[in-house]
Amino acid sequence: MNEITIRKVVPDDAQELLGIYEYYVLNTAITFEYDVPTVQEFRRRIENTLQKYPYIAAVRDGKIVGYAYAGAFVGRKAYDWSAEMTVYVDHYTRKSGIGGLLYRELERILKNMGILNLYACIGYPQTDDEYLTKNSVQFHEHLGFETVGRFTKCGYKFGRWYDMVWMEKIIGEHKSNISDVKKN
Repeated sequence: MNEITIRKVVPDDAQELLGIYEYYVLNTAITFEYDVPTVQEFRRRIENTLQKYPYIAAVRDGKIVGYAYAGAFVGRKAYDWSAEMTVYVDHYTRKSGIGGLLYRELERILKNMGILNLYACIGYPQTDDEYLTKNSVQFHEHLGFETVGRFTKCGYKFGRWYDMVWMEKIIGEHKSNISDVKKN
């Protein structure tokens, strides 16, 4: 593999990131989104995330080959020390270590911010099919996440029902007197 560098995403990366995400919207149940967002909408999502959370990209030979970001878990003040993580890798480079590289760097940044709990919301098939496998759960398990919840047939895409699981990883100590989370 050629050298991979990790850098912060900027709003002008929207078109390139959307190029990666579009495949997953159109061809998988990894995202339950039905329609590919516009570049403007994707840019708005990036800008919104960057107000508080990290958004990073893996770059090889000048091209973004994957990205990861964090966001609010639930969105109330009491949950500030928790964050939901998301990763997408160019489908041509899946299973090459890029996703793990991005997730480990994102976890490092979040820990430095004061985040204690990491969460992942993952589409989960009753049985593997052409749109969704259990690979994402296995990926998260490999990185130390544990399944903490499962919702049955709550997502419908491509004419079939999918479950959704929540996975969790604790990365910090839960003290009774704790500092506020820093912005990225």
